Amino acid sequence: MQIRDAHFPGRAPLDAYGDGGFRFAGMSHRGSLLCVPSGIYGWTPVSFEDLTLEAFDRVLQETGDIEVLLVGTGTDLKPLPEGLKQAFREAGIISDSMSTGAAIRTFNVMLSEERAVAAALLAVD
Repeated sequence: MQIRDAHFPGRAPLDAYGDGGFRFAGMSHRGSLLCVPSGIYGWTPVSFEDLTLEAFDRVLQETGDIEVLLVGTGTDLKPLPEGLKQAFREAGIISDSMSTGAAIRTFNVMLSEERAVAAALLAVD
């Protein structure tokens, strides 16, 4: 049996969140999500403290297709550390942190406008 990382190969709006996961494209995922142009991936961070530069490696691999990165920091807004914001700026990405719910709503609107948007979303209960 082969175990692979969770991955949806496409872009899709997020339909629901809570209870530790998300629903999109007729599927559900338990845990945090990373939504980038190449698809929607299960994401390992579970708390704000887990948001390191390494956690955003896939985002930095797709910088040519991302103008805005929305970071859902859980139930509450928490500002990103300056080191992360600087790394995104240097890669040509505007980053904005907000609660996970606000990030999902903003992501869905920007996606419907066909904007070059990505989202890194911490799951909430």
